[in-house]
Amino acid sequence: MEAVITSTAVVALAEIGDKTMLLAIVLAARFRKPVPIILGILVATLANHGIAALVGQSVANLLEGEWFRYAVGLSFIAMAAWTLVPDKLDDEEQKTPRFGAFLTTTIAFFLVEIGDKTQVATIALAAQFQDVVLVTIGTTLGMMIANVPAVFLGHRLVERLSLGLMRTIAALLFLAIGIWVIVETAGLG
Repeated sequence: MEAVITSTAVVALAEIGDKTMLLAIVLAARFRKPVPIILGILVATLANHGIAALVGQSVANLLEGEWFRYAVGLSFIAMAAWTLVPDKLDDEEQKTPRFGAFLTTTIAFFLVEIGDKTQVATIALAAQFQDVVLVTIGTTLGMMIANVPAVFLGHRLVERLSLGLMRTIAALLFLAIGIWVIVETAGLG
């Protein structure tokens, strides 16, 4: 259960103000069909984060050892710094979609998540917890917690939340996890 709770919290906080949250707002404004957009986010996230968790668990199994756990801890610390950098939607993502709300959302979210900090976090979480299913469930829940309100509330949500504060909280969470993994590996905890 720790894997689900930690994965959910890490991704939900990291997702606030992320480009996929901004994409959810843009898609909601463009299509005005929340259910297909939410289902598209769910399908894309399950696929993307499932693959990322599988990679994370596989890499951890191949590279078990103290130095690898230090690398996982350092990757969380690096994600803490990365989280502080605000995301913006690329001009490419502003083009008029050719497909319906569900397919456009599914494809867009899957592609935008490639190499994103939440995908990298999913890899690191799977390496840490060694559970593809629970980490995927947790990271997907985190994405849904952050993005479903964005679909329904759109710009009003962004106006009310301090994205800078949320990024800072997410960065502190990544930092705490990174330090925890390093301290645990060093046998100091």
